[in-house]
Amino acid sequence: MKKLTAGAGEIFGVIGLGRFGSALAETLAKAGMDVIVVDRDEAAVRRVRDYVHSAFVCQELTVDNLTEAGIQSCDVVIVCIGSLIDVSVLTTLRVVSMGVKRVISKAINQEHGEILEKIGAEVVYPERDMALRLAQRLSSNSVIDYINLSIDLEIAEISATSQLIGHSIVELELRRKFGLNIIALQHGKSTTTNIDPNYRISDGDVIAVIGRTADIDRFRACC
Repeated sequence: MKKLTAGAGEIFGVIGLGRFGSALAETLAKAGMDVIVVDRDEAAVRRVRDYVHSAFVCQELTVDNLTEAGIQSCDVVIVCIGSLIDVSVLTTLRVVSMGVKRVISKAINQEHGEILEKIGAEVVYPERDMALRLAQRLSSNSVIDYINLSIDLEIAEISATSQLIGHSIVELELRRKFGLNIIALQHGKSTTTNIDPNYRISDGDVIAVIGRTADIDRFRACC
């Protein structure tokens, strides 16, 4: 699968390929991001290997094994280990100690989240975030779907509105005005990540953008 690196050249690491981690890794990869995944389950790694940049089976999530997988080279690492709290905390601590710029960890309860925050990670709560996701879809006519990457970073699919239709990608100036990057465009049954800046938005088009939640909300309010 051809990869299109994000505008900022970011590399994402996903540690733990349960339902949450697998969905996150696949979504990021299909959006054109470079993704490194790590899990102890060979079958789980094999399932996402066709999508992601690199996939590694690690029985022990030691610093040496994580370094060999290239986790220290990632700009953002998401630790998707929830049920084994001790493993989650220790793995998060190791990733933070490796100097990764941004570490995001999945928590299963408030206490778990507080521990993760104290060792330097941003925290996500999948069940709560799923409720927010449903609320977002129900409350907005333009947002088709979105996925939280952290508390304040997300990928959102936004359907073309009357304010967007007829304007070219370059005319929208999403990066300058809103700090957003368009990572994919769906027109009819085809989807592309190789987006012509002169392409004019048509009725029925869907654009996928990545950015801060607040910036996406500002964009939605305008369009």
